[in-house]
This record gives sequence, C-alpha cells and structure tokens, in this order.
Amino acid sequence: MSRIAQTFAALKRPALVTFITGGDPDVATSEKIFAALAENGADIIEIGMPFTDPMADGPVIQAAALRALENGANMKHTLKMVQQFRQKNKTTPVVLMGYFNPVLAYGPQQFITDATAAGVDGLIIVDLPPEEDDVLRPLAAKAGLDMIRLLTPTTDTKRLPKVLKDASGFLYYVSVAGITGTGSANVDSVQKHITEIRKHTKLPIAIGFGIKTPADAKAMGAIGDGVVVGSALVQNIADAKNKNDLPDIIGKQVAALAAALG
Repeated sequence: MSRIAQTFAALKRPALVTFITGGDPDVATSEKIFAALAENGADIIEIGMPFTDPMADGPVIQAAALRALENGANMKHTLKMVQQFRQKNKTTPVVLMGYFNPVLAYGPQQFITDATAAGVDGLIIVDLPPEEDDVLRPLAAKAGLDMIRLLTPTTDTKRLPKVLKDASGFLYYVSVAGITGTGSANVDSVQKHITEIRKHTKLPIAIGFGIKTPADAKAMGAIGDGVVVGSALVQNIADAKNKNDLPDIIGKQVAALAAALG
C-alpha cells in the first residue's frame, strides 16, 4: 500500500492537501515552508514543479513559478527539496504537480528514477490526459508512483471511465471550471457530481480550486475525502514583507485549515 493510500485509510476526517511551488520565494525559504506544512497538519503535500507557462494556473501561482525560476529553481532543486524533507519525514506523502514539458526536458525515465529515489509518492501532470500518458504512466506504475488524475465539472459519465482507468492514489476534483485561484465552487453542484463519481470508483476524492479559508475547507470536506488548498497559501508567500517569517505564517494558516477539518 502506497503512502498516499495509507494516509487516506488512516484518517478519520477529510485529508488536508496543501500546495506550494518548489523554490518560491527562493530555494532555502521554500524548504523551510515545506517542512512547516507537515508540522502544522498537512496530510499530503503537493509541490509545484516551476514552469514558464503554467496554463491551468491563475495569476497567483503563475507569479510563484516565475519567482522560483528567477531565483534559480529547477527540477533538480525540486527533487532535492523532497529528498531533504524525507530525511526527517518518512510518512507524509509528497506529490509533484505540474506540466509535462519540464518532465520531457528532464527525460521521463530519468525523472521517474530520480523522483522515486527522492521519496516522491505521486504525480499530477495537468496537461497530460489519459489518452496521451503512456509516455509516463507505465514508468510511474512500475516505480510505484501513483498517477493522480484530474476530474472537472465537465467530466461526464461518458468520459469518466477513461479518466478513472489506471488512476491511483486519489482523484483531484477541480471544483470550478477555469484556472486556479479564481472563483468559488457551488457546494450543491460539487456534491451532485461527486456523488455520481463515487458510483464508479473507490478512490478517495480530494476537492481543489477555490478553497481559501477554513470555512471553505470545512464545507468541501463534508463532501470529499480531502481538500486541496494552494493559491491561498501561495498568496501569503507573495504578500510576506519578511520571508524569514514565512514558515510561521504559512504554518499558522495550515494549522487553521487542519483544525476546520477536525
């Protein structure tokens, strides 16, 4: 059983999945924030792989990727962050999230080899649909990495089997149509769609996009098996006047979100 599966099986409440961009605002500070996430209640941590053209992301995460890249972040730095995190934390699952271009540039097999060695548990490749993921998914499966698929409000019952096939770890339900960090989901609409999805899979479903506050997390946690908070954390990273305060600032934010989930 993977670390992700173990985490969902052990929790008696919805999982808190947190997202930050690797290397934002700089590599050293990002490493400290990474540790603070787990120390303050994050159950699963998504690390964004910095990329120059994050087309599914809104302005907040786009800016984070650019900050990271401008300060020297790259794929090797991101993997090193995970490796260093794993020296102290052996239990919290880590998921790399991003786009296929950096993976392709790195080399898919080398990426899988190095990600596994670093202690990564799963992948979310936003722009690699099921029809085209044969270039990466079999390599990930062989290495024991979960391939986490995205579901959206427009994923109908006709397409659902294709998305669910070979998915593992958990399903990431994008609660609003559009880019990250914009808009808020309609709870009734999300609940209706997730009820339908549950008829076709036993995988846990984590709800993301538009979840910013503890109240948002509590509302969506009542529907899903987990909630994903990203842009709200990344915005606080951008707003901090002193980056040395960031581990504490983000830690307190995560602790409040975790408390809302029980």
